[in-house]
This record gives sequence, structure tokens and C-alpha cells, in this order.
Amino acid sequence: MNPRQADAHPGDLWNEDLAPTQAHQRTWRWVHFAALWVGMVMCIPAYTLAASLIEAGMSWSQAVGTVFLGNLIVLLPMLLIGHAGAKHGIPYAVLARASFGTRGAKLPALLRALVACGWYGIQTWFGGMMIYTLAGVLIGHPLEGDKLPGLGINLGQLVCFLLFWAIQFYFVVHGIESIRKLETWTAPIKIVICGVLLVWAYQKAGGFGPILDQPSQFEAGGKKAGQFHAVFWPSLTAMVGFWATLALNIPDFTRFARTQRDQVIGQALGLPLPMGLLAAMAVFVTSATVVIYGKALWDPVDLASRMTGAAVLIALLVLLIDTVSVNLAANLVGPAYDFSALHPARISYRTGGYITVGIAIVMMPWKILESTQGYIFTWLIGYSALLGPVAGILMVDYYLLRRTELAVSELYDDNGRYHYSGGWNWIAVLAFAAGVAPNVPGFLNAAFPATFPDVAEGFKQLYAYAWFAGLGIASVVYRLGMAGRTQSVGLVRRRV
Repeated sequence: MNPRQADAHPGDLWNEDLAPTQAHQRTWRWVHFAALWVGMVMCIPAYTLAASLIEAGMSWSQAVGTVFLGNLIVLLPMLLIGHAGAKHGIPYAVLARASFGTRGAKLPALLRALVACGWYGIQTWFGGMMIYTLAGVLIGHPLEGDKLPGLGINLGQLVCFLLFWAIQFYFVVHGIESIRKLETWTAPIKIVICGVLLVWAYQKAGGFGPILDQPSQFEAGGKKAGQFHAVFWPSLTAMVGFWATLALNIPDFTRFARTQRDQVIGQALGLPLPMGLLAAMAVFVTSATVVIYGKALWDPVDLASRMTGAAVLIALLVLLIDTVSVNLAANLVGPAYDFSALHPARISYRTGGYITVGIAIVMMPWKILESTQGYIFTWLIGYSALLGPVAGILMVDYYLLRRTELAVSELYDDNGRYHYSGGWNWIAVLAFAAGVAPNVPGFLNAAFPATFPDVAEGFKQLYAYAWFAGLGIASVVYRLGMAGRTQSVGLVRRRV
């Protein structure tokens, strides 16, 4: 069956946006993938990651090393899962059908989509706060006002948030090609701006300041002597969790790759090293702000607002462009496809984008960012506990069971080999549940410590490894559960 033709359930599993990409659509070279990652890495949340680690007691080198290592680790599933998109031309929501079933795939698609909606809202909040800051600079005093009941922000903040949300809507309407062009053009600009900022900080402070001289608090005699591993492992899990959503939906991009080599080289060059360099730059610049302003300024928006003259406008406009490009690539494309896969007959990629940006408002992202504790231990690690098991199941299924071979047409067929039982592969669902369950007590303790204070220490420690533990448990359960079923699943050999 040709997946571009109607099957026994017309439109129920297929639409033009979910169909395998054709040769003329495969326009992405390695430089586009590298630019995509450089564009996504250079963002405010990534800039401030090192801050949370230094606040936790790490030295600057330990913080930068943790960020780099986390991104090096997440690169592996990024490349492995991305292989399916480049080889078969299918998005993540369709790839998941091979393991979860033609109907069951809606579960991991929805989970990933909701997490991305949260991230879309967070980035939109950052963009709105830039407009809020810029407006205050232009009128000569900060915008102020009473907090709105139930929201916890004032009217000016709400208006600026909605304004930035509206600015991004152009790209929601014009699709993924407009996003590719935006990333390709803005990535070099971001690199130049980072270099200029680094030079400015060094010259203004006459060096890079005292943060670089601060020892780790985990050393003998320090405030947290002997506690390094207790902080390192959950921090590493959080760094992996930062891009865990992209590790799943990376086929949404690699399906447009000209070759497998393009996606591998582009991603390998674009993710770990730039992420580590950005963290280092954030530390250097922030260290210099201690000398320049008398205190550490980890927030680049706050830093930009303290500059003078045209530099303020230029800095904030660059940050606005940066946030738009990051948000669209990292947090719009994936959920747009995922929502489309929930009901292909009625939800197109564009409609999926509309749903994403709508949910992002309802989630009130400023609530997620109220504290570092909430950002790292509840948000980043919490959703990594959900997405790690899915990544493990996808990789075991695609590599160990199918040896990268798929009967692509049957991914769109409710009567094919991926239908399993009523459209669900219950072994995948069981493996997912097994991977998530051990992390639930630790999550509840981290998210609601007053309500769940008596969680056993073992669960708390396991939660520190949430992504790793979930991935490992789900992988083993899925592989054992599928043992002896490969014949009924069908290991199809075909030329690509």
C-alpha cells in the first residue's frame, strides 16, 4: 500500500504533513542542522543553566563540564533516533507507531507535545519579559502595576507576554521552511553577538572577575564538602532533560536531510561543543558583571537593561530574535506534528501549531520559573522521567528488533503489522509504565515536599537519575517482553 493513498481508514492515520518526505523535500544539508542547533543552543534558558549549578556549589569549570557532558550524552539518542527520520522520511509521531502501535503511538506523541507546549510558553515568557524591559528603558522607568488575581503577574507583563506570542504567530502560519531559513540566517549573527559580549565584558571589567576564582564548595573545608555527587547526578540528569524533548522528535527535522551523513555531522558539530561554550561564556560574562555592577547578573535581559545608549536597544532586539528562532525550532515543530498525529483527518501541521501556542498560554509558564528548585528538579528532571522511557523503547525497537528496517506503508495502515492489538502494543505501554513508576515518588517529593515529606531516601536518590533510570528500565522490559515476537512483528528487509 502506498502511504499517500487512502487506506481502509481514510485520513485516520495519514495526511500530507505526516506522509514520508519525497526527494524534492530533502533540502537540509549538514550546515542547516549545525545552524539549527547553534540557533537553539544560543538561548536564555541555556545561558542561565550554569548559574543554577554554581548556586548549587560547583566551581565554574565543574558547572561548564556538567553542561557539556549532559549534552554529549543526549547527542547519542539524538543521532540514533534521528536515523529513522533521515532513512524513512517519517516524523516522530509516525515512528512511534512501530513500537507503540498505530493507535498507541498517540500516548508518547501527546506526552512529548504537552512538554513542548510548556517549553514554548517558557520561551514566550522570556521574550515577553524582554519587551517589558525594553518598554521600561524607552519610557525611562520600569513598568509596574498590581498583580492580577489568579495570574500572579501585572497587566504590563501579561500584555508583553501576549505581544511576543503574537510576533511568533507568523512562523506558525508559514511552516517549517520559514523556520529553517530563520535559523540559517540568525545562527551566525548569534555567534558574532556572543563574541562581542565577551569582549565587552572583559574590557569593561579589566578581566573576567571573581567568579572564576571561586573554588568548588564541595572541596575539603567547603560548605558542602563531600556532597559533590549528590548535586552532580541530578544536575546531569537535568542537563540531559534540557534537550530530552528534541531527542525524541528529532526525526521531525532529519526527515528533510539530504543524506544520513548530513544529519550526523550537523548535529555532532552543532550541539555539545556550542552548548559548553555558551555555558563558559555565561560564566565569564557574569563573573565580569560582579566587577562592573557589584553583583552577579545571570539574566541576560537584566544585563542588557543596564547598558546605555543604543547598546540597550540592540542587545534586547538581538535577544528577541534569538528567542523567536529558538522557540519555533525547539518547541513548535515537534508538537505540531504530534497533535496532527492524534487526528490526521482534522488536524494538519498548521492546526497542530495553533493548538501548541494556545496551550502554551493556558499553562502559565511564569509559574514554572518561580524558583530554581522548580525549574531544575520539578520541571527539567520531572519531564525527563517521562521522556527517557519513550526514548529507550524507540531505540530498542528500531535497532534491536527491526535493525533499522520498517515497512513504512504499514505505519499508515490500521490493518498492518503495527496494528498489534486494537492498535496498541501493550508491551510498549507496560515498558513505559515500568520506566516511569519508580520515579513517581521522587517527583512528588520534589514537586510537593510539604505534601509528600516521607518519601524513602532510595526513591529520592533514584529520581536524581530519572532519565537514565527510566530509559534503562523501559528498554529492558520492552526487549524482554518482545522476545520471540519478532516474527509476528515482522522484520522487513528492503532497499533504501
